[in-house]
Amino acid sequence: MNNGGQNVFLCYNYSSMKQEVLRKKARSLPDAPGIYLFYSISGDLIYVGKATSLRDRVSSYFVGARSSRPIEQFSYLINTIKVQQTDSVLEAVIAEANAIKKYQPKYNVLGKDNKSWNYIAVTDETYPQVRTIRQHEYNHVRDAKYLYVFGPYPGLNTRETVKLLRRMFQFSTCQKQAMQNKKKGTHKPCLYYQIHECLGVCINEISSAEYKKKVILPLARFLNGGKKSLIRTLEQRMKSASKDKEYEEAARLRDQVAQLTRIHDIAILNKSFFEHSPAAESLPSRIEGYDISNLGATGAVGSMVVFDAGGPVKSEYRKFKIRRVKGQSDVDALAEVLARRLKHNEWPLPDVFLIDGGKPQVNRAKKILD
Repeated sequence: MNNGGQNVFLCYNYSSMKQEVLRKKARSLPDAPGIYLFYSISGDLIYVGKATSLRDRVSSYFVGARSSRPIEQFSYLINTIKVQQTDSVLEAVIAEANAIKKYQPKYNVLGKDNKSWNYIAVTDETYPQVRTIRQHEYNHVRDAKYLYVFGPYPGLNTRETVKLLRRMFQFSTCQKQAMQNKKKGTHKPCLYYQIHECLGVCINEISSAEYKKKVILPLARFLNGGKKSLIRTLEQRMKSASKDKEYEEAARLRDQVAQLTRIHDIAILNKSFFEHSPAAESLPSRIEGYDISNLGATGAVGSMVVFDAGGPVKSEYRKFKIRRVKGQSDVDALAEVLARRLKHNEWPLPDVFLIDGGKPQVNRAKKILD
């Protein structure tokens, strides 16, 4: 509303009635990752945020004292809340970045000069590399040779994210190994190739064109928010490969689809994201994470990693060679590892057990821990 040339904000949405409506709306949201969109009474999108739990995150805007974040100082401007649920935290981060770039919401743009924001960039090379860049590097990106730049991703641990993406898309990180091979005239594969997480750039096993088709383009599609269509494409390629008796390629695509369907992304958000969480005062002081690696039918190993308030406690990391499980069963192997870990009464129990796996692993872990 305009009053003598001055803008006057209507305060209907700041009334206790409106706040209670929004509070109830927030409490009804799913306890799942996604993005939330705040609209003003005039229908303008004023803020987009990501959440590990939409219910908890959105509720935090309508309880207790407001923080120093611009949108919380002006939360009375919020009239309508919309959400978009995602399958994983990583997809919420991607959806948030894409929405901010597309709509430029007022209270997101206020922080756009944050020098700590990170981007994920793909270099323009024969075999493109995937790396992270900071805001000041992005400001000069027109002078750099990049095929793609994605982001910014505020509150994101991009190092962990790139590790996660490498496992899913198998992009090369072994230029140094490739150069050494070329210089020495050898064909020594990198470690990731040996554990089936690299397509063999280091030993010239894949052409540049194939690498871009199988690795870089799917990665770009995913980071642009196209996971569902990407999965459909990969499933079609998997069927074609199987029909053509290219069984190794079909198996690779099958595994990639499985990873995309069940993304394990618990470590990709950094400390700054959680500082404004409503549960910040009750954050766990000790976390233990468990994963099973299969190196063949007789080579399964369970890993335990430990984190406390100061970060990773590497001196307390442990490996468990699987002794009782025959064949490859991640669920049974996990059960064995947890049972053996609980026998160590001298080790302090964690506040949180992180399990790398789906519902079968989690349900089995609950039985062991109960």
